[in-house]
Amino acid sequence: MTVHMTDASTAPSQALADFASRLRFEDIPTPVLDRALVHILDGLGLALASTTFPFAGPTLAAVRELSGGTGCRVIGQTFRAAPRDAAMANGVLIHGLDYDDTHLQAIVHPTAAVLPAVLAVAEDRGLSGRDALTAFCIGMETCIRLGAAVKGGFHHTGFHATGVLAHFSSALAAGRLMHAPAEALVSALGIAASTASGVQVFLEEGAWTKRLHPGWAAAGGITAATLARHGFVGPTRALEGRFGLFDTHLHSHAKDVDIRFLTEGLGERWMMEDTALKPYPVCHFIHGAADAALELHPQIGGAAIRSVDIALPQDTLKIVAEPIDHKRNARNEYEAKFSAPFVVAATLLRGRFGLPDLTDAAIADETVQALARRCTCHADPKSLFPEYFSGGVRVTLEDGRQLGTHVPVNSGAGTRRMTLEETTEKFLQNTGLAISDDRAMTIRDRVLGLASAPVADLVSVLGGE
Repeated sequence: MTVHMTDASTAPSQALADFASRLRFEDIPTPVLDRALVHILDGLGLALASTTFPFAGPTLAAVRELSGGTGCRVIGQTFRAAPRDAAMANGVLIHGLDYDDTHLQAIVHPTAAVLPAVLAVAEDRGLSGRDALTAFCIGMETCIRLGAAVKGGFHHTGFHATGVLAHFSSALAAGRLMHAPAEALVSALGIAASTASGVQVFLEEGAWTKRLHPGWAAAGGITAATLARHGFVGPTRALEGRFGLFDTHLHSHAKDVDIRFLTEGLGERWMMEDTALKPYPVCHFIHGAADAALELHPQIGGAAIRSVDIALPQDTLKIVAEPIDHKRNARNEYEAKFSAPFVVAATLLRGRFGLPDLTDAAIADETVQALARRCTCHADPKSLFPEYFSGGVRVTLEDGRQLGTHVPVNSGAGTRRMTLEETTEKFLQNTGLAISDDRAMTIRDRVLGLASAPVADLVSVLGGE
């Protein structure tokens, strides 16, 4: 059944609120639900893997101190936390490795922006898997359509788009699970506009704050929905109004916003189906170039490399290629995964790029560091960005030979999107860092059966042993 949620004349906040309040589980097409389960599976595997990395310890210690120690499960942990604190922790864990999904056109990480809030509220209220899946799809679609509407504008003004937009997607997802009416959901969006932030200054030194953004947004979204449900009044034009989100966060780029993404086809065409999973634990902007480097590795055959030229989408250069001297000298995990020179150099030399290539020892490898210093980057004239994160690599060998290739559609996206089987393989690789394969497969089975079981069945196997 197709349900017509709204039309292009509806104000964006009202359109999104109507969509969130009216959508029924039965209205969601089966292919959309199937992809939702794949993305939930991927996100949970990443959260478990994150528990083994250095940033997890301080995060979880702070959450234990902040919370009362009862309530919802924190993924991979034996302690519980109040719903907002559990959502914050789980958001950090899901997004912490920067290995989570991305909608390429919207340039957002939608699962990290939605799943933490959905798990916390659904568990706290003892809801069904169908309820959780409906809210998850609402939040995913909201986050993606907002990202598509701004056309990458947040990145131009120094904001991390996921950190901003996750407040809105979490507010609607949480509000739906709380059975808030449409008018309260409009207020929740208005309240979320006053908490939405997430600056990209972390890029200067590899700081951890990007990891916090979706978790903090989940807590903010739950707060906004709860306040609105109790009658707290938020602005009704929080997105498009004077001094609303677009004006305050986009500045001169506000003129480029296409409001139609927030209204047209909402509830009929599902943009979330186009969300790409990551085959590499690095900034998605680098994936096409990493694919190209992987193709070239066997052709190089261990020969000495004189120089490397990397082609990247024009609008991504300042994130992964500038300033070039800084990007050529990555010194920690976060600098490395946002450095096209490092990722391409490591992939050319090793014929792979995974979590083991982001350890301190792997980053400090002087062979990789030396090749990264011989990398240059330029705008890719053949790029299909923003539909795909295309990329190319040209290698000049010491013997004078040149090898090159260009990847128009990055792996994990479009016709190359990851299947359930491929996602399961990635899930097991990630969970293998933290738990047994038997327990991981139990989690997988609970995810795939979510539509016919209570959320409690899933969250009961997510805690620590």
